[in-house]
Parts: sequence; structure tokens; C-alpha cells
Amino acid sequence: MFEIFPAFSSLFETYIATVVFVFGAIIGSFLNVVIYRFHTGKSINGHSHCLSCLKPLLWYELFPLFSYLFLKGRCRTCLSYIPPRYFVVEFLTAVSFIAVYSLADSIGELILLGVLVTLLIVTTVYDIYHYVIPNEFVLAIGVVALTWHGLGLYNGLPFLSLVVPLLAAIGAFGFFAGLWLVSKGRWIGFGDAKLALPLAFMASFPASFSMVILSFWVGAVVSLLFLLSQKICERGKVSLRFFGSSITMKSEVPFAPFLIVGFVLSTFFGVEVLSLVSYVF
Repeated sequence: MFEIFPAFSSLFETYIATVVFVFGAIIGSFLNVVIYRFHTGKSINGHSHCLSCLKPLLWYELFPLFSYLFLKGRCRTCLSYIPPRYFVVEFLTAVSFIAVYSLADSIGELILLGVLVTLLIVTTVYDIYHYVIPNEFVLAIGVVALTWHGLGLYNGLPFLSLVVPLLAAIGAFGFFAGLWLVSKGRWIGFGDAKLALPLAFMASFPASFSMVILSFWVGAVVSLLFLLSQKICERGKVSLRFFGSSITMKSEVPFAPFLIVGFVLSTFFGVEVLSLVSYVF
């Protein structure tokens, strides 16, 4: 029917995309609660409140994205600034859900990829703010990866098709675990090694190889940009702070965001390091 009436098809697709975007923003709002309260002893089901004056939020302050814009990023009661992270996470999750909707070929893939991007976002932001990767997040990503390959087996792939992903996972974990062991945790955390295990298992080879290399490239570029910005701000006598602390060569930088970016680039965007190198040289 939609092929016969393309205008209706376009309208229908716009409606579905809007629903997916709004649903993603709602999930992003929940992720903000998880990021703030997980492993703090606070209930995730508790009523939302201002972090400064602890005033409970009213219903019209709980709309994802719109409430932040309506309140101009400030608490209605005490006028303290609301961290922009809340808006960024909601918007990023909403956009990611649109991408998942456009990529998925079946309901199973849609659900799995939706859960995956949710876990990747919450892991990224949690590591940025808390400098730790909870085992629960890694385990959940591992379940998604196992289910993903399980769908492949269900659709007719042989069990031997799991050999390469398993080797990729072992190789990525062994590489990061080796860095952690040699540096005694100064270069990289053991949580990053654990996170690389399910990500590499899902990416398989050669995407897992590109994931590892890209994570270091992205990390180097981002760190250099922050250091450069720090120098510029120092000359202008302005303090640049990265999640609450000044940037120096000895600053601790969370690595999970870079690893996840490398995973997304290599797995979903098909970025291949060897092809990039051969193209440059």
C-alpha cells in the first residue's frame, strides 16, 4: 500500500521515526538516573529531584529534552545549573535509536541493537564520570553479544562460525590485560580489558583489530585536543576543566569511551584501519 501511495509512506515513516526518537529520549532520561544512582545505594525508582536544593521535580520538569530547554538548563527553585549531561544523554540516545531503527532488518535485531546502544551509552558516560566500568554493564553487553551470535546460529550459520569471534575476543582481552599487567594499572584499567572481551566477540575479526587501533587513535586525538585547549586557556588565564579536574599529561582519562567509539566505527560504519593506512601511504 505504501508503494502505491508514496506520500502516505513518507508520512508513516516520519511518524514512526518520531515515535522512535521520543522513545529513545525517554530511555535516555532513565539512563541519566542510572548513571547518577547506580552503585550509590540510592534507589533507581526514587523520585527525581534537583541535585542542589533536593526539591522534587514537578511533572512538567520531567519531559526529556524539552524540560531542559524550557528551564534553560537551570533549576526552577534554586536556579542552579543542571548538568548538560542530562540533555546530551537524552539526545544521543534518541538519535541512536533512530540509527538502530534504520539499520535493523528484523524485530530481533531491532531489540538487540536497541539494548546494545543503551548499554554502550550508559557505560561510556558512567566511565567518564566515575572512572569505573561496572561488571554488570560488561556482563549485559556480553549477553547481547552471545544472543547476537545465537541468532546467527538459529538462522543457519555453523557452530564453527564462532571460532573467529572467540579468538578475536581472547586476543583483544589478552592485549588490554597485558597492558594492565605490565603497567600495573597505570596505562589502562582492567575494566577496559573486560569490556573489550564482549565488544571484540561481537565485532569479530578484522573489525576487532580496527576497534583496538581506532580506540587508541581516538583517545590520542581527544587527549591532545584537550591539552591544547588547556594551554590556550592558561594563556588567557581561564581554567579549563574536564569533568571537574584540570587536564595535564598525568591526568587519568577514562578509556571506555574511546574503546566504544572504536567499536562503533569499525562494526557499524565499516572503518578499517589497514585500508586507511594503505590509502594514506
